Amino acid sequence: MSEVVIVLDRLRSAFNTGNIFRLAEAIGANKVVTCGYTPTPPHPKLAKTAMGADQVVDAEYFPTALDAVTNLKQQGYEVLAIETEDSATCALDYDYKEKVAIVLGNEALGIEEEALKACDAIISLPMFGQKKSINVANCAAVVLYSIRKKFSY
Repeated sequence: MSEVVIVLDRLRSAFNTGNIFRLAEAIGANKVVTCGYTPTPPHPKLAKTAMGADQVVDAEYFPTALDAVTNLKQQGYEVLAIETEDSATCALDYDYKEKVAIVLGNEALGIEEEALKACDAIISLPMFGQKKSINVANCAAVVLYSIRKKFSY
């Protein structure tokens, strides 16, 4: 089984953060890393959506996403930014490594520029609509299950 870490950069919504904790528990992620002003356990709104997952999934906090990315790279993780960039590789086709961290950014601002540059690669989901946008927790679900599919089925 692979090691998976989820990095959340400046997410505003405690409900999205709680949902991602639930996803982390569901796919067996090693931990969720919160950065900046992302709601961090213990947090009542996060707990409501996490439905207890925030109690069983390890959590770690870093002041910036760059701090988190640097730390994870030092631990041997391949760190992947999930961003809507033309140069990004499709997350559904990506050849994930055994030790992977994904970085999800603020829905309005994206991933902080320094952290984005420090990532090993940028992946994205294909967008077919006009808005070219998806909720961060929904995006996390698709990518996390794509990673698990490679190593679990």
